[in-house]
Amino acid sequence: MDWFERFGNMSSVSLPIAVVDVLVVAFVIYKLIMLVKGTRAWQIALGLGVFFLFVFISGQLHLRALNWLLHIFLPLGPVALVILFYPELRHALEEIGRLKFLGRGLIALGREDITNMVNQLTKVVADMSESKIGALIAIEREAGLDNIIESGSRMDALVSAELLRTIFHPGSPLHDGAAIIRGNRIVAASCTLPLSDSPRLGTMIHTRHKAALGVSEQSDAVVLIVSEETGMISLSVEGTLLRGLQPEIVRSKLLDLLQVEETREGVLQIRRTMSSAFSRMRPGGSSERETKH
Repeated sequence: MDWFERFGNMSSVSLPIAVVDVLVVAFVIYKLIMLVKGTRAWQIALGLGVFFLFVFISGQLHLRALNWLLHIFLPLGPVALVILFYPELRHALEEIGRLKFLGRGLIALGREDITNMVNQLTKVVADMSESKIGALIAIEREAGLDNIIESGSRMDALVSAELLRTIFHPGSPLHDGAAIIRGNRIVAASCTLPLSDSPRLGTMIHTRHKAALGVSEQSDAVVLIVSEETGMISLSVEGTLLRGLQPEIVRSKLLDLLQVEETREGVLQIRRTMSSAFSRMRPGGSSERETKH
């Protein structure tokens, strides 16, 4: 009754603020639930719910010994939560920091560069699918993949179908692992990706697909997979796996996921011009490297 009385006494200014406050809290709770739903964190959260339920029931039923034992572990709760939910907390903070006005990733590309890169990727996955050559290609977007890049062999080469086919050719020293693309360049090959431990995965999901899901769960990377057994092309993004895709569907989805909006083309052009100017001002800048090439 006290709550309803205070609600009725709110001024015309306070009421909209209170409604917005409640909606924001509801949205945050909803996003947190969707973030952990179906993952290991969801099972941990259910386990914590059962633990607190036992604490409440043991107190209500005056089970003093059990209630005392459960209360011993309560002070350890904050530390235990950080340890148990560390991957999910990191992912949540990355999602919060992934604001649209901050730009797209470490390297911003124009529409033409992205289209050329997507065409090369579509061509190579179609060729490897036909030849049943396994491949795993992760495309970095806003969240950096530096930890994964460090696990492989560093490269710095323009994305091309011929180079990617050479990397993943059976017998190649770099074929075992993932190739990482940043911007329109292959920055590393033979990289180790984290495996997904989602309980939703069936027994028929192979290691290559689990690795693709793992990195897409922990970042916003787009991952292409070609099955060595069946030649099937798959795409993983935001913790989901799309299987059995045709090359034209792969091309369409990559363009949708990687393309820059038209309204930002001017800003990106200025950014590229400034970057090029600063490179030329530095000793051994891009202009000198291009001359050497």
